[in-house]
Amino acid sequence: MASMLVAQGQIAKKASPIFENGEAQVVEAFSDPSRWIRHDLWVETTFDSDGDGKLDRMHVDVTRPEQTDSENLKLPVIYESSPYYAGTAGMDKDIFWDVKHELGKSGEPRKHPNVTRIAERPIISNSQVRTWVPRGYIVVHSSSPGTGLSDGAPTVGGDNESLAPKAVIDWLNGRAKGYTERDGGKEVKAYWSTGKVGMTGTSYNGTIPLAAATTGVEGLEAIIPIAPNTSYYHYYRSNGLVRSPGGYLGEDIDVLYDFIHSGDESKRARNNKVIRDTEMKNGQDRITGDYNEFWAKRDYLNDMEPMKAALLMSHGFNDWNVMPEHSYRIYKKAKEMGLPVQIYYHQNGHGGPPPISMMNRWFTRYLYGIENGVEKEPKAWIVRENDKKDEPTPYRDYPNPEAKDIQLFLTKGAPEKGQLTTSKPKKQGTETLVDNYSFSGSSLAQAETTKHRLLYVTAPLTEDVHISGVPKIKIKLASNKPAANLSVWLVSLPWNDGFNTKITDNIITRGWADPQNHSSLTKSKPLVPDTFYEMEFELMPDDQIIPKGQQIGLMIFSSDKEFTLWPEPGTELTVDLDGTELTLPVVGGKF
Repeated sequence: MASMLVAQGQIAKKASPIFENGEAQVVEAFSDPSRWIRHDLWVETTFDSDGDGKLDRMHVDVTRPEQTDSENLKLPVIYESSPYYAGTAGMDKDIFWDVKHELGKSGEPRKHPNVTRIAERPIISNSQVRTWVPRGYIVVHSSSPGTGLSDGAPTVGGDNESLAPKAVIDWLNGRAKGYTERDGGKEVKAYWSTGKVGMTGTSYNGTIPLAAATTGVEGLEAIIPIAPNTSYYHYYRSNGLVRSPGGYLGEDIDVLYDFIHSGDESKRARNNKVIRDTEMKNGQDRITGDYNEFWAKRDYLNDMEPMKAALLMSHGFNDWNVMPEHSYRIYKKAKEMGLPVQIYYHQNGHGGPPPISMMNRWFTRYLYGIENGVEKEPKAWIVRENDKKDEPTPYRDYPNPEAKDIQLFLTKGAPEKGQLTTSKPKKQGTETLVDNYSFSGSSLAQAETTKHRLLYVTAPLTEDVHISGVPKIKIKLASNKPAANLSVWLVSLPWNDGFNTKITDNIITRGWADPQNHSSLTKSKPLVPDTFYEMEFELMPDDQIIPKGQQIGLMIFSSDKEFTLWPEPGTELTVDLDGTELTLPVVGGKF
């Protein structure tokens, strides 16, 4: 009897995850970092991307509660992978492409920086551990190919960046081999893993979960990508136009390659020759900006068919670095595929995870199998303009199912302001703007009169207007030169540049396009000067309530100082007002 009581007492002391209200709770027994087991290893992949004749191995670290050894406890895994863990190149302006040149020409050569590697063992990163280990998860990190102590070459969206995390997930499920050393070493097994894996991360670290999910790897049950880059074409181009991500004028895919290339110094020259100076040089095409096979291979929308993971997507509507179209296009496709999906949007800029409770419920449902009902909840959670980021408003879906398209037409008014109206006016003719990159978009929007943009505004709103979805523009225009930038902003006026300006106050959304791609994204044609062409394209997705009393303005201009190339000022764009219209998705259909 005594021995039985002792045995029962030992069983009672065993630590285990705790769930309340559909969420994994912090467990005291898992919460002491000094008792966590932390170690690293190398997982063997199925590819050799650095050309040394050996299968690449990825450097992986593990942080797990000590009960995974002392009590043989098996737990699910939260996994984050990154090219940034071992350091990056500096931000010297000479590493970026020259943007001050004519369209269709090459800029001055740029410098190629070297990354000073700071990789350490056994801990690759401390991200995620304090959040998830106390809640009963194991946290795993890996350095992506060609970075840190991982083998391989960075390809910035190439197949190896999808297959690398797949290999780690295969190892966590006993299907791939791990070793104590980068070359040789003893085999390491993930005996403490249930095989259920969730991935998350922000920006590039948010791209990799999607990349892994597109392989259809068994065991990857859920992903929470935060502001992910889902297509490198959409990151560096817009509708055929060479366009930089916000804040990084002159960046292109080869710049990002140099920025992250922190791997084995002895392999870098070969990687540079094969990847940067051949594949990227031949494929990225800064001359035409056309969508081609190189970019198609780096567009994860094209690879989604095998995907099975439940998707919770997060993004900011005012993210002008990785723009909100990146998340929406993947969310929309996953929904069409019948996958479990939710999307969380906030009103701020780059980054910003969903509330921890939202992430917790997602991982609890799909990694622990706790029936908490997340799949029955509203699909869209949007932080309203004046609310806190952890207090999103639920909606049935995004775009709001109650939104209806409203067509807005233009009346002349240059060089001041024309009107934007729901009634199609009688023949308005044409208006012309003169390109000059030296004027910023914000200065053009605020100008009372200027020849460098065309601006069309609604009457002051008599009630709040809720825009939800993807605005579109159909435009008929001519250029006096064979090539021209085309930039479009949707703005809220009067412009607020006061001390208490909020990020939602002025710019509603934006879009860019190359008129040379008016009939094809894959094949541009030089414009015949003074000949009119029609083209249609989408602006960035948005969900914003424009307050009563404001005016919604459509601003059309050419070079956008913060995003496009800077050709010599003087190109003239002439817009046919009768052949141009804006489509706004408005909740309630009122305007």
